[in-house]
Amino acid sequence: MADKKPGIDQGLIRDLANILTETNLTEIEVEQDDLRIRVSRSPAPQYVQAPAAQHAAAPAPVAAAAPAEPAAPAKPEHNPKDIVSSPMVGTAYLAPSPGARPFAEVGQTVKEGQTILIIEAMKTMNQIPAPKSGTVTAILIEDGQPVEFGEPLVTIQ
Repeated sequence: MADKKPGIDQGLIRDLANILTETNLTEIEVEQDDLRIRVSRSPAPQYVQAPAAQHAAAPAPVAAAAPAEPAAPAKPEHNPKDIVSSPMVGTAYLAPSPGARPFAEVGQTVKEGQTILIIEAMKTMNQIPAPKSGTVTAILIEDGQPVEFGEPLVTIQ
């Protein structure tokens, strides 16, 4: 008898795509026996203020104490055209090695193409270049911080 190969279950793909939309994920993969299905999408760039990224990493007790700090709205807004966003998921490093001088610091002038940080993804160090020349006005991440695709990293004016 000839082996019958199952067709692609389009309903399953639709269900996975709906899960991506509902959970705001960018990729989902399901594997069963010899069948592996991965559904991914490239989200539109979203610009998030730095406090939102830091707040998500904070433990629940700290989040409960947040309303007691009315100074939070004093954080400056960043112009979306000045934000350098993460091109990948990984761990961001501000310097080439621990204890070394950072690639870029607030107030420093950088040239287009100059490395401003690195992102380690799958044990590969990826240099992130400045998309334009200008002055670094803010570094929105901490050294060694995990970052998501599209997450704001640095502002350059």
